[in-house]
Amino acid sequence: QVHLVESGGGLVHPGASLRLSCAASGGTLSSYTVAWFRQVLGKEREFVAAIRASGGTTHYANSVKGRFSVSRDRASSAVHLQMSSLEPEDASVYYCAAGRPILSAISAERMYYYWGPGTQVTVSS
Repeated sequence: QVHLVESGGGLVHPGASLRLSCAASGGTLSSYTVAWFRQVLGKEREFVAAIRASGGTTHYANSVKGRFSVSRDRASSAVHLQMSSLEPEDASVYYCAAGRPILSAISAERMYYYWGPGTQVTVSS
């Protein structure tokens, strides 16, 4: 059983940057596609970004393209989400998830087996 935990959340001002990390215990993330989702209380969870296991190709929601970057740390197998130019609309609980989705369903929650408990990101002036 793989357990995921996110870290790096916090309170930042609009325009600032933040880096979230996703680490695994009980297994390694290197053989999984790892995705980031976010959810605001009362709203549906939405896909943010993903990095595939094979080839390391990345995928982003349109709302974060050009501002967020997802990457793997090969040494630790952790996955990072670098967020720049943060906007108040980015405030949310961010979750990392691991799975083996087909490419056409990479943004679908149901394709991911393992989930972290989430980390809060607040963007406020």
